[in-house]
Amino acid sequence: MNEYERWIKNALDDPDLAEELNSIRDNPEEISDRFYRDLAFGTGGLRGVIGAGTNRMNVYTVRKATQGLANYLKKQSEHPAVAIAYDSRIKSDLFSKEAAAVLAANGVVAHIYPQLSPTPTLSWAVRALHCDAGICVTASHNPAKYNGYKVYGSDGCQITLKMADDVLAEIEKLDVFRDVRRMEYDKAKAEGLISVIPDEVTDRFLEEVMGQRVFSEPCDGLKVVYTPLNGTGRVCVTRILKMIGVGEVTVVPEQEFPDGHFTTCPFPNPEIREALQKGLELCGKVQPDLLLATDPDCDRCGIAVNQNGKFILMSGNEVGVLLLDFIARSRKEQGTLPDCPVAVTTIVSTDMATPVAAHYGVELRRVLTGFKYIGDQIALLEKDGAAQRYIFGFEESYGYLSGGYVRDKDAVNASMLICQMAQYYRRKGKTLCDAMEALYRQYGYYENALLNFGFEGEDGMIHMGKIMDSLRKNAPAEIAGSSVSGWSDYQTSLTSDGQKIDLPKSNVLEYRLENGCKVIIRPSGTEPKIKAYLSAHGSSKKESLALIEALKKEVPSIMK
Repeated sequence: MNEYERWIKNALDDPDLAEELNSIRDNPEEISDRFYRDLAFGTGGLRGVIGAGTNRMNVYTVRKATQGLANYLKKQSEHPAVAIAYDSRIKSDLFSKEAAAVLAANGVVAHIYPQLSPTPTLSWAVRALHCDAGICVTASHNPAKYNGYKVYGSDGCQITLKMADDVLAEIEKLDVFRDVRRMEYDKAKAEGLISVIPDEVTDRFLEEVMGQRVFSEPCDGLKVVYTPLNGTGRVCVTRILKMIGVGEVTVVPEQEFPDGHFTTCPFPNPEIREALQKGLELCGKVQPDLLLATDPDCDRCGIAVNQNGKFILMSGNEVGVLLLDFIARSRKEQGTLPDCPVAVTTIVSTDMATPVAAHYGVELRRVLTGFKYIGDQIALLEKDGAAQRYIFGFEESYGYLSGGYVRDKDAVNASMLICQMAQYYRRKGKTLCDAMEALYRQYGYYENALLNFGFEGEDGMIHMGKIMDSLRKNAPAEIAGSSVSGWSDYQTSLTSDGQKIDLPKSNVLEYRLENGCKVIIRPSGTEPKIKAYLSAHGSSKKESLALIEALKKEVPSIMK
């Protein structure tokens, strides 16, 4: 209540905040939810509901985080610089300018995109402009009430655990009102402390994406319906599709232009069918070969495939495996597959990637969830002078990347690769569904599913912690009628048989069952939910589906 009253007296810059604070004066639960903690800052930066309070995304939490970042950078470099990008979300442009204004007041040069721009272009700009860090104001695929603040290191990757800890230490020294320096945006711009990133930087980014194409022949004759889901993807994705010669691209009109309210898709996530509904309706009229959908910050890409007039949604795991096979197969056919090729995926992505990689002699590395860890592997290869060995990385949540020009997932790159892959099979008289079925017949039927358990508010965070503690202390002996044959605790870095896990510590639990199924449980790093990843492998689709359905019924009970 003391902090609430302090904000009532101080938070005047944004009139929306004063109005919100006054509206909850007689509601202690709402006050508690906004002030019971500071919005968590970690390797993903900040992400939270837009609004007033220390546990919300607003100009004050953004300024405080930026002041902490500025203090950190000035200890590392005499003349630091930061690149800034933002997406279509509510207040994204305001937050990005506030961040630039704080950096400028601290003598840190801010390079800011003049209009909303995809997250991968931020990763590109950090390295292209030789910056010490990057900020992307985005909440990715979260609902409209959220916004976020992602921080990148000088390598174009999201910040390391150590850098996150060091920046957090600086943030925690600050009072949100007294200790933040800021100058007017236009004044900082006039003094050269804020510079606008020129269009040629985006042009060079697209040239780098083009450099990742698998073949040079145009995708003429391929018909595509595309939706940017009211986000940042429209300009870059339509440009890259034109550059590779896609014959016809129809953009979903209701979702073509930026709209942070996401009125036609309350959950702007290409993993969710409802988000693609407008695109699917248009596909029924246009009858394209493919529906492409990119999330609001254009780092994830989902698809639906025209299979005899019916549009089939493909999962992130399926598209990841298809692209891995397509890239390795095509480059082998062309003689461009490097010696000792490397692909990278995550511990929660499909096990099917393992036999596919082995078939082509590709070393498959598995890392923790989060594309930053895939980016780390690219950086390690580059450091060893072997950057060319990296051919592809993917995660099950619709993130893909085929080159080291950026260090984050890139839906512009993914859109290009998927269209080239569709054209490759189209010339053979096949669809991507046909190609996927052929892979299933070759390697077995791998089925995967994701269950989400949401926990809102202060009580929700406490409950999430209790669930993970309980599972850690009392591992289930059986799941869905099959004995648990082994487990891995990524927090303690140990397996049930005493083996050491050679990955950074993470709050993740994995249970392996005697029937070959697997359950992985982890709290989301970006949303108030616990995720359960289910996987099964059978000799037929019917068998693998039955195993997954059994897990779907059983896992909610162990979450109690």
